[in-house]
Amino acid sequence: MKADLAKCCLPRHQAWSLPPQFYTDEGLAKHEYNRIFRRQWLCLGRADQLPDEGDYICLDFAGQALILIRDKGGDIRAFANTCRHRGARLLNGSGRVAGIRCPFHSWAYKLDGSLAGAPDMDKASGFCKADFGLISYHVSTYLGFVFVCLAEDAPDFALAMVDFADIHAPWPMETLVSKRSRDFKVDCNWKTFIEVFNEYYHLPFVHPDSIDDVYHKPDAGNDVGGYFATQFGSTEGTGGLLQTTQQNPLPLMPGLTGREASGVRYTWLFPNLTFAIGVDAMWIYEAYPLASSRCLVRQTACFPPETITADNFDDKVQAYYHRLDAALDEDIPALVNQQAGLTQPDARQGRFQPELEPNVASFASWYADQMLRTN
Repeated sequence: MKADLAKCCLPRHQAWSLPPQFYTDEGLAKHEYNRIFRRQWLCLGRADQLPDEGDYICLDFAGQALILIRDKGGDIRAFANTCRHRGARLLNGSGRVAGIRCPFHSWAYKLDGSLAGAPDMDKASGFCKADFGLISYHVSTYLGFVFVCLAEDAPDFALAMVDFADIHAPWPMETLVSKRSRDFKVDCNWKTFIEVFNEYYHLPFVHPDSIDDVYHKPDAGNDVGGYFATQFGSTEGTGGLLQTTQQNPLPLMPGLTGREASGVRYTWLFPNLTFAIGVDAMWIYEAYPLASSRCLVRQTACFPPETITADNFDDKVQAYYHRLDAALDEDIPALVNQQAGLTQPDARQGRFQPELEPNVASFASWYADQMLRTN
């Protein structure tokens, strides 16, 4: 297995895909959770999805339950979704609260996670509220994204983001506004879902009548120092619309010039979030493992504030949502079929097409490196 993973770390023109077992084996999925999801910075969506004090979102993946919540000072906090009394789940879904109260025995927590009240616990000898705040995790916000690290000692966030700001500087990422967001589940490994979003190779075969004609041959994948992969490609019109609905686009993002004003950049923030940012919109996918062959996906579409306040935005944006849904309707059957093939006993590693799958190759190399580490 180590030798197979090592082949993923070769240069792009020589690299191999991840061994099939890393998409199908439950034991390896648990190892993956401990090596990657418990240690690395995870990108968990956009900060503007929690705009006000007390706004929260619950996330569940690989047995981990999290609460993201904005506190009184305006900071976003991340807590384990478990009461410090006897472990009851605290919140579900999303919403807004003045504080967090356990539904079981009414232990109450402030928005900063500190314990505010615990009925009748003064009878317990030596009980101190300061010792029983919610389990908290590291949080960082960057260019509008929210990152969380579950490790006790978080790795250096700056190292993960080397080159990210410079490469994405042409787009006003931090000020983009999240609009439609929806969750759905797919019967495939979380990695394959993000992979298909990051490669051009499948476009003429899976999307011949929907989006293939929009995309030209892409540039080479960027060489970056951080924990992400990115590739730019020019487009015929906007990548945010189907090839048959290009006649009524939204306005160009402010400040875009040159090639960026006629193309799309696809970026994968390792391990679990990917986005495409084009001339008029950004669309995001977060993928969370539920099992080795099933994942939860959150899709979010973002637009400049000037765009969403313009006349007819609510009508024109429907074509953008339709494009996202139509592409997914074509991708998901292909992913389910791929998952079925990966489970076969004779499934083997393959090779990457280096010009059309560089993001996927870069992730495989990073992933293999993480799984091979001994520390």
